[in-house]
Amino acid sequence: MLSTHVAVRAPRARAHATRGRVHARVPAARRPRAVVTRASDATDDEIEFLEKALKLAKSRKGASGGGASASAGAGSYNGASFNVKTFNAISPVGLGKFPPGKYAVSGDDGALPGDPMAIMLRSHKLQVSEVGPTVRGIVRCGAGTNNIPTKEMSERGIPVFNTPGANANAVKELVVCSLLLASRGILEGNRHVNEVINVEENGDYAKISSRIEKDKAMFGGMEIEGKTLGVIGLGAIGSRVVNAALGLGMKVVGYDPVLSLEAAWRLPGDKMSRADDLDELFEKSDYITIHVPYIKGVTHHLIDARALSKCKPGVHLLNFARGEIIDGSAVRAAYDSGKLTGKYVSDFSDPDLMGHPRHIVLPHLGASTEEAEENSAAMAAETMMDFLETGTIRNSVNFPTTILPPHKNSSGARLCIVNKNEAGALGEITTFLGTQGCNILQQINTSRDGIAYTVIDLEKIPADPAALQDALAKTCPMVVSSRFIGSVFNDELGSPGTYFWVRDATGSA
Repeated sequence: MLSTHVAVRAPRARAHATRGRVHARVPAARRPRAVVTRASDATDDEIEFLEKALKLAKSRKGASGGGASASAGAGSYNGASFNVKTFNAISPVGLGKFPPGKYAVSGDDGALPGDPMAIMLRSHKLQVSEVGPTVRGIVRCGAGTNNIPTKEMSERGIPVFNTPGANANAVKELVVCSLLLASRGILEGNRHVNEVINVEENGDYAKISSRIEKDKAMFGGMEIEGKTLGVIGLGAIGSRVVNAALGLGMKVVGYDPVLSLEAAWRLPGDKMSRADDLDELFEKSDYITIHVPYIKGVTHHLIDARALSKCKPGVHLLNFARGEIIDGSAVRAAYDSGKLTGKYVSDFSDPDLMGHPRHIVLPHLGASTEEAEENSAAMAAETMMDFLETGTIRNSVNFPTTILPPHKNSSGARLCIVNKNEAGALGEITTFLGTQGCNILQQINTSRDGIAYTVIDLEKIPADPAALQDALAKTCPMVVSSRFIGSVFNDELGSPGTYFWVRDATGSA
């Protein structure tokens, strides 16, 4: 059975096979390198982003970077580091959350003092081959995770995190803008001035000024006040859109069959109405905006020909979620037949609507603000640090939310176990620990789909943690991975890189 125990400390230490295991050998006294920020995918856009990021970093020089609650400043720490591999250009505000020395962060494998224990990315299309056996977690600076092979990561016991809500205000503001773009002929009027009036009047200011006044009648629109906005999805973004629309004097009808309690608290109660089904929302709405994730077989073509038949002919569609949620061929057919006269505003192209005058396509601007980039990166860093240092899981798309505050009488020996979500697995694990003389002070067991996650605080530190992990895996074949966490920056049990066991993803011998 292929498994790993990894202790990543020394510069250039790399995994090597020894009797079916993978180890990284390092000298204990080596000081880890400070944070390095280098993009691995240096496209023109990212070079421009990095130049802006460098300017921002210089302007903030001398300011405290801060960290998650689980991480204090580096101080005189001289031990091993958590190694984080980045893809894309990550905001320096987010990278600054990682305490230098305690964390080594780079887009270049050669700049890390050992194999990566975490991956942080934005839009990079992550390949399974890029995720080494030392990786414990992956975090995306953004909400969507379609660029990450989540299914394969689940099979390997690797949680995938995102940053829901970090870009919510940026998307909300773009939705508000799009309500006006759909209603007032703003873009059409601007194009008319630049491409028609200025050309025909040959730069004559007096004639241009007269034409601008005269031609305004060509672009009459409607006000959004008093109109009804249908909001599909009432999470972090949808709830903000609801409040913004109400502030503009609109009526709002919302639909969300899986509304969480936290999201419900953000809604304005009786100031809006909630539809019992989508058909009710379609029938009432003058505008429809979508804020749900793309899930194949669930939200694929959520708005299709049948849905459009339920809508008002003049309904305007706003889509800043995912292009596949709206059936572009159905929209085109409705335009061609005259059954749909409203506009479709999105930041996704569609092969069936390319060049159509009623399809207003923007660059993918939803989260493209400096503030959203900073918020997403900072949230991603804090989420990953919390997981690496305490085993806490929040904002994961494939693992269950798991939060267990430390037990006051614990030795600091915290064991985090990922196993297949099958009957009897937890009983096998706790029974085995009992046979090894391990007294459990507290534990939490959660599950999501085929994955279960257990966090256990032990009264005493095991004499041989690595041997205990090996024996646990042999006794409990449903265990996918395990790691001990202790006082990680005191060079005690669970120091960065130590006591991490992972079974071969295929489970083969």
